[in-house]
Amino acid sequence: QVQLVESGGGLVQAGDSLRLSCVASGRTFDWYAMGWFRQAPGKEREFVATINPTGGATHYADSVKGRFIISRDNAKNTMYLLMNSLKSEDTAVYYCATARGSVLRLKSDDYVYWGQGTQVTVSS
Repeated sequence: QVQLVESGGGLVQAGDSLRLSCVASGRTFDWYAMGWFRQAPGKEREFVATINPTGGATHYADSVKGRFIISRDNAKNTMYLLMNSLKSEDTAVYYCATARGSVLRLKSDDYVYWGQGTQVTVSS
């Protein structure tokens, strides 16, 4: 059993940066790959980024590659998403999640535990 809590969302201007945090509790944090997903109103939840247990391997959606950076600090049981050069299209509720195992996962069905989400709104 894993519990996840996101924080760091808010209202920002286009071009600004924002860092989201996800704190995990329960099972040992560094056993699992983790990921970030987002969902805009009226749209399906979409993949943003994923990171393996050690932080040595990552993968990003094309829409955020070069702008967002996923990282994790296993000593703090925390995962981060640094979002740079934000666009209005990035407006969504952002969710962190724990995968079924240690390999990178790109589909929401491959994730078992989810946080409550944090709202990110980017104005133009």
